[in-house]
Amino acid sequence: MNFLNASRDSQWRRIKWHTVFAFLLAISVVVLFLGWLFHVADLPQYAKVFDSIHIFFFAFAMVVLAFAILALLGEIFRVSRESVAKLDNLAEIQVRHNNLLTQITQAAHLSDTAKEIVFREMEQMQLGEAALNKLHQHDFDAAGMMIDAMEQSPRYKDLGAKLRRMAEKYRTATEDGRVLQIITHIENLMDQARWAQAALQIDNLIKMFPYSDKAKMMPSRLRERKDIRKGELLCEWDKAVLAKDTDQSLELLKELDQYLTPAEAVALQESASTVFRTKLHNLGVQFSMAVTERKWKDALETGRQIVQAFPNSRMAAEIRSRLDILQEHAHKQQEQKIVQK
Repeated sequence: MNFLNASRDSQWRRIKWHTVFAFLLAISVVVLFLGWLFHVADLPQYAKVFDSIHIFFFAFAMVVLAFAILALLGEIFRVSRESVAKLDNLAEIQVRHNNLLTQITQAAHLSDTAKEIVFREMEQMQLGEAALNKLHQHDFDAAGMMIDAMEQSPRYKDLGAKLRRMAEKYRTATEDGRVLQIITHIENLMDQARWAQAALQIDNLIKMFPYSDKAKMMPSRLRERKDIRKGELLCEWDKAVLAKDTDQSLELLKELDQYLTPAEAVALQESASTVFRTKLHNLGVQFSMAVTERKWKDALETGRQIVQAFPNSRMAAEIRSRLDILQEHAHKQQEQKIVQK
C-alpha cells in the first residue's frame, strides 16, 4: 500500500539509473559483437537484424544516461537547497543564543524575583513546544506524561490544561485535521519570527504526512514569510536611520543579521557603521559625564554596556582595565548612602 501511495518523484529517485544504463550498454555491446560475427560469417540478413537491435539498445541506453544525469542534477539541487535552509536555521539559532546570553548577562544583576519574571515566559514556551513536538510526532504517551506533570505543578497548571485540550483535539481529528492543526501551530511560530522552530515543525510534518499537498507547500510558505519579515525590517531600518534613532537601529540590525545575504550586508555596511559610531559616541559621552559627576553606579553600568556592545573598540579596552576601580567606587558610594539613611 505504501508503494502504491508513494509519490512519483520518490519512485523516480529510487531507480538506479546508472545501473540500468550499464545493463543496456552491455546488451548493446553483446548484440554488436553478434552482428559482427554474422558479418564475418557472410550472413548479411542476420547481421542487419542484430545491427538494428544494437542501434535500439544503444539509443535506449543514451536516453537512460540522460535521465541519470538529470536525476543526479536534481538530487544535487535538492541537497543544496536543504543545506542552505539548514544554514539559515543555524544562523537564526546562533542569533537567538546570543540574545539569550545577553539576557542572562543582564539578569545577573537582577533580584531573584525579577529573574523569575524574566524567564517564566521563556520557560513555559519551551515546555509547551517540547510537549507539542511529542504530540505531533504521534508519541502520545510521552506527550501525555509531560502534560500530566505540568498539570500537577501549580506553576504550569494553566499551561498543562491548555495543552490537554490541544492534545485531545489532535488525537480525535482526521489526518487532514491533524495536518491543519500542525500548520496552524507553524503559522503561530512564524508570527513570532521563530523560524528555526517552524522549520523543525515543517520537517516533522512532512515526515509524518509525506503525501499531504498542504504539508509539501509549507517550506515555500516559510521562505515567503521570512522574505516578508525581511522587507518589513529593512523598511523599519531605513526609517530609524533617517530619524537617527540609534537604539532602534541597533535592535533592528541584530534581527536583520539572520536574513541578509552577503551582498545585502555589504550594502548596509556604511549606514550600519555610522549607527555604531553614533551609539558608541553617545555612550562615551554618558560615561564621561557620569565619571565627572562621580555617579559611579551609572558609570559602571554604562562602562559595562560599552564593553559588551563594542568589545573591540579602544574605548572598551580602556574601560575594561578600569572596571574593578569603578566597581569599588560604586560599592563604597552605595555603602555611604546606606550609612546616611
